[in-house]
Amino acid sequence: MSHHHKRAQVFSIVNQKGGVGKTTTAVNLATAFAAIKRRVLIIDLDPQGNASTGFGISQSQRQKTIYEILIGECSAKESVIPTNIPNLSIITSTVDLSACEIELVGLDNREFILRKALAKVIHDYDYVLIDCPPSLGLLTINALTASDSVLIPLQCEFFALEGLSHLLTSLDLVKDNLNHNLRIGGIILTMHDRRNKLTEQVEIDVRSFLKDKVFKHSIPRNVKMSEAPSHGLPGIIYDSKCTGSVAYIKLAKEILSKEESSKK
Repeated sequence: MSHHHKRAQVFSIVNQKGGVGKTTTAVNLATAFAAIKRRVLIIDLDPQGNASTGFGISQSQRQKTIYEILIGECSAKESVIPTNIPNLSIITSTVDLSACEIELVGLDNREFILRKALAKVIHDYDYVLIDCPPSLGLLTINALTASDSVLIPLQCEFFALEGLSHLLTSLDLVKDNLNHNLRIGGIILTMHDRRNKLTEQVEIDVRSFLKDKVFKHSIPRNVKMSEAPSHGLPGIIYDSKCTGSVAYIKLAKEILSKEESSKK
């Protein structure tokens, strides 16, 4: 890999609430970017390791993980393994990572450990996607400090806006104190149900509150998408024609065109 290659665009996929479609979004966007011949690295930064499982990576294949990188036992380059999808590599995670928050607390510059580790591989890819844990702890802060852009999956439910305003406040703090280049790439409405009146009302509220920060393409609730991980496949590979897959492919295109236009 030549080091003249421009550095990757780094996205963090963040929401402090669990079960909003973070991992599904990370896995399917990474796959969609890879399908259009971009070189992609996905980083599983969640101790649950769902992104790793979603690509069918067994526990025995997870020898050098993001945990070993963060505690300084190996480099990012040594931890990268290929997925079964061309152009797409992964740094995996295991439950060991749950100890990491505590182990990193005493270190100097503890918010910058991931950014520093990624500096060595950032020129080998076009896009890096970080699947963050469902909290705003030190792991997520490390991801945000290492990122250019934040993608926020948001489930259209009653308290969505409260959680969102808390998250936006945290992003502002990171931007002001740790990473001046951080910006919101956009809000992704997930688990969207067209027939549900509440969904519709929340969408109207979120769009009026955040305007063009909300992506046009939302992600519907879809059975195939939730079956896919048990087969170790991204949804858009498991069933490329289902509504969820079609939505993620459209969203991937929208994200890329938005990123291109924001660079001009």
